[in-house]
Amino acid sequence: MDRNMSEAFNGLHTPCYVIDEKRLRENGEILKGVQERTGCKILLAQKAFSNYKVYPLLSEYLAGTEASGLYEARLGREEMPEGECHVFCGAYRADEFSEILQYADHIVFNSPSQLKRYGKLAKDRGKSIGLRINPECSTQEGHEIYDPCAPGSRLGTTRAQWDAQMTPEDIRLLDGLHFHTLCEQNSDDLEKTLRAVEEKFGEFLSEMQWLNMGGGHHITRKDYDVALLERCIRDVMEKYHVQVYLEPGEAVALNAGYLVTEVLDVLRNGDFRLAILDMSAACHTPDVIEMPYRPPLRNSGNPGEYAYTYRLGGPTCLAGDIIGDYSFKGPLTEGQKLIFEDMAIYTMCKNNTFNGMPLPHIYLWKEKGAIELMAEFGYEDFKGRL
Repeated sequence: MDRNMSEAFNGLHTPCYVIDEKRLRENGEILKGVQERTGCKILLAQKAFSNYKVYPLLSEYLAGTEASGLYEARLGREEMPEGECHVFCGAYRADEFSEILQYADHIVFNSPSQLKRYGKLAKDRGKSIGLRINPECSTQEGHEIYDPCAPGSRLGTTRAQWDAQMTPEDIRLLDGLHFHTLCEQNSDDLEKTLRAVEEKFGEFLSEMQWLNMGGGHHITRKDYDVALLERCIRDVMEKYHVQVYLEPGEAVALNAGYLVTEVLDVLRNGDFRLAILDMSAACHTPDVIEMPYRPPLRNSGNPGEYAYTYRLGGPTCLAGDIIGDYSFKGPLTEGQKLIFEDMAIYTMCKNNTFNGMPLPHIYLWKEKGAIELMAEFGYEDFKGRL
């Protein structure tokens, strides 16, 4: 990289997240290009990345935001006011729905019963109305927790549910259909999913104004087939004359953030070298445990690749607070800084204060090299939640 990461991060309060402005812009340019070449609209799924201080930057590239409920809807409307605000929720609360209508442009319902309960109210308020469908086409491998098409899924309306519950009046309420089935996947899985969508719901698409293809599209990943994505989008738009929306979260901030941590202690248990860090998988990178996955660590290798292999863990009382096993060319030492990569997504929006762990500071690494403190947290942030 042109900028010196080690020099820029030296002296930062750890643990801390660092958002990379340059990488955000690089991702933004890719997403903007897809929109310009196809006519689709791409939204930020705030569930993955909701650091609103960079929304002015993202608004240069995106058409708006997607929200999963009231607070995200309000955040998107307040912090990216010039963009569209789309909301999908598994089920809306009666005491929140009127406020959601103040912020949302599009309201997507999860079931025919929710559409029947709230659809006309939203329509009368001038909102564009959608229903999430379940094409029952699983493309996940090993991440069943993220598969909305799994048997018994609560997410989306199957064709059988549609046939049993949707009336002609309900269908006339709809402006669009929404599906979300992918997770960190390439466009070949989207192509496969679209065939299932057409097979089960194609007869209704021509009656719609838009089709939202959800998130999970890893568009900014180096090996992503952007050309195939664009063919899929163009084919749908030309065949059904609908506006296509995509709402990725990860693709917006992929590889655009870091978690800087310090080695607090090194020890040995039998054949295992262990290092305790001042960051916690359970608190600061919960997807490491939930997904699970092994996050990339700068200047490290796979176990056994280099001379010194360590199991890295957090300081909490949770025995399973383990980040993973990594190897290094030299031994780790107390006070040494480590930099985990791809830490902008599903971290700051999911972290917690289990064990009274402090929330990491958040910094912005400016495109020209300066570091700016965006947010810092202390005891009152822990206490105030309780």
